[in-house]
Amino acid sequence: MTAPNTMKPAQLARLIGTPDAPALVDICIDQDFAQDPRLIPTSFRHPFTQIEELLPNLQGRKTVVICQKGKKLSQGAMALLRTQGADAEVLEGSIFGWRDFGGTLLQADRLPARGGLWVTRHRPKVDRIACPWLIRRFIDPDARFLFVAPSEVLAVAEKFNATPFDVEGAELSHRENTCSFDAMLAGYGLDHPALHAMAAVIRAADGTTQASAPEAVGLLAISLGLSRMYRDDLEQLEAAMPLYDALYRWARDAQGETHDWAVHGGTA
Repeated sequence: MTAPNTMKPAQLARLIGTPDAPALVDICIDQDFAQDPRLIPTSFRHPFTQIEELLPNLQGRKTVVICQKGKKLSQGAMALLRTQGADAEVLEGSIFGWRDFGGTLLQADRLPARGGLWVTRHRPKVDRIACPWLIRRFIDPDARFLFVAPSEVLAVAEKFNATPFDVEGAELSHRENTCSFDAMLAGYGLDHPALHAMAAVIRAADGTTQASAPEAVGLLAISLGLSRMYRDDLEQLEAAMPLYDALYRWARDAQGETHDWAVHGGTA
């Protein structure tokens, strides 16, 4: 039986990548973190001695506290948050439990600063919407995105300390037959079957090989439609987030499912 106020790794794995994912606070002490400097996707480090500083940002959000083993540090920090009304739990086994479960871990030194800036070309379609979705759902939920003229992306990145993507000359961009979404999966170590399935669709929709993934035709059509509906790129991004949430759930849970009106009670 799961202990009170505890979340199992399998439960957390089902939530990461969805709009319902909890805030993940890693309070490993520096000595423990140095032994394995990796983070659970979307988690961020914070000193356990200053855990109450996070309360204003955690109100109304499910929070999961993580340490090395899920014992005294996370138990104490979780309990302290709950005294202030936060909906906090501990990850069962914490980093050790997540690692034994086989959960994805990201190299911390590869990750941009929390709440940092990312920059790409304006008027986004397909890949330039998919990448912000990936960043928010698996890397940094607080990431901010700048959409600028293509010729200015790299200069803006330098002047504003932003991470550029999907533009020539950026590390996170197209390479041969892959797209920027592929580059982010490889660059941040996001080795997840559902994300690879999404990448195949996004890659096809973003290029001229829609026939390689039947779903790509629909994704491209909807992406083009969204670009006509919204003049503001940030508004378009927010409107498109549920589209990629749905694509992720299809890739994770429903690839083998089909739909036929006749099968479900209709007649030909």
